[in-house]
Amino acid sequence: MNKKDLMQLGVPEECVPLAIEAISQSVERGALKPKDALKRIPDVVDQPANYLGDPVFGALATEIASVGKYEPREPITYRTWGADGIDEQSHAQMRNACSLPNAVGAALMPDAHVGYGLPIGGVLALENAVCPYAVGVDIACRMKMSVLDLPAESLDNEQMFHVFRKSLEDGTRFGTGVGWERKQMHPVLDQDWSITRVTRESKDKAWKQLGTSGSGNHFVEYGLLTLDEEELGLKPGQYVALLSHSGSRGPGHAVCSQYSSLAMSKLPPRHAELKHLAWLDLDSQAGAEYWAAMNLMGDYAAANHDVIHRNVSRLIGAEIIAGVENHHNFAWKECHGGKEVVVHRKGATPAGPGVLGVIPGSMATPAFVVRGKGNPESLWSASHGAGRVMSRKKARDSYRFRAVQNDLATKGVRVLSAGADEVPFVYKDIHSVMAAQSDLVAPIARFDPRIVKMCDDGSAPED
Repeated sequence: MNKKDLMQLGVPEECVPLAIEAISQSVERGALKPKDALKRIPDVVDQPANYLGDPVFGALATEIASVGKYEPREPITYRTWGADGIDEQSHAQMRNACSLPNAVGAALMPDAHVGYGLPIGGVLALENAVCPYAVGVDIACRMKMSVLDLPAESLDNEQMFHVFRKSLEDGTRFGTGVGWERKQMHPVLDQDWSITRVTRESKDKAWKQLGTSGSGNHFVEYGLLTLDEEELGLKPGQYVALLSHSGSRGPGHAVCSQYSSLAMSKLPPRHAELKHLAWLDLDSQAGAEYWAAMNLMGDYAAANHDVIHRNVSRLIGAEIIAGVENHHNFAWKECHGGKEVVVHRKGATPAGPGVLGVIPGSMATPAFVVRGKGNPESLWSASHGAGRVMSRKKARDSYRFRAVQNDLATKGVRVLSAGADEVPFVYKDIHSVMAAQSDLVAPIARFDPRIVKMCDDGSAPED
């Protein structure tokens, strides 16, 4: 009789040693034959109250009464978009997520690749629970696009290029842990940061890092926005636009670290293999704290982009005339299938009916402004980008950034700084990704990068 056999009889994983000990004691005392002792186990599992005082099965019965009967659950199913371009490891992570006892819905987007716990591009709906790692390390990593009142031809003006470049270099900072010497101002810092210990202790860092960009795939760039029809309150035509990608920086990382560790510590032993998918019940104190902290980090990430766009547009001398923005590492309470659930989008863009968002490609390929179609099978979600096809280490071993930078310059894309781990070749073809999700979103505008700035030190990404 092994662990698997006992669990099939309903013995909780953490109670298996007690069950083995009870069977052994029963046989040693001559009270029952081995097969009869084994037959007794299901009755102890189903009616532990009847055995609480039993000299042999009492300890087992007491523990089962405390933790409950083990009831294996069939994993829920999920639909995949762009399946041909998704690796088996991502599917394995998705299957794990679908085996969570509170999982009620799931989907995998066409840009999916391996992450921590839930794959990047994974969408997971839980009932009355939130999973910190299914939100992501960089809580509320997001996109923001601002359309500027500059003539489109200014992007081709060599004298203006230097002004564009200086506005990006002076309007934000890049890299893990970087901050400003002088505090940036925004009402988000007037909010209540004492809602949890970790947010209270992170407020000084939040002041320092407000208006900064991370490393890895975070960027701020100018590009040419093309509208074929009247959208965003703008007439058809071409416009200069500013596009940024970053999140809640160090404070968000601290919140994730704190509550993912707490969730892991509360994970029942029977679910030990799911530690990176450890969850917190929303009606628990820890769950309520994380939910409040996550939403504050969402406000902070939005403010972070707001300050970047404010700084850069001021330095270039332009007014913002339209814009689009969205989170893609977050959890939302939404109604699906007639009930409220918590939808985690880890590297996935909200795509509810009529909802606007931005899906980027790479430094050399377009981003698209999209309108959601509200597909229920994807839980109102779409991809958050093109999706990686190459690890950062392999990319650094395979490419030299300067050579790629020079090649892109001949094609009209000036990359001020970046790492070899972010060259265009490490991403899927954005056009194929968009084609794979035509039932999820409708593109309404195209953004072509022209002047790009990213972190140039190759440090680890924050999301």
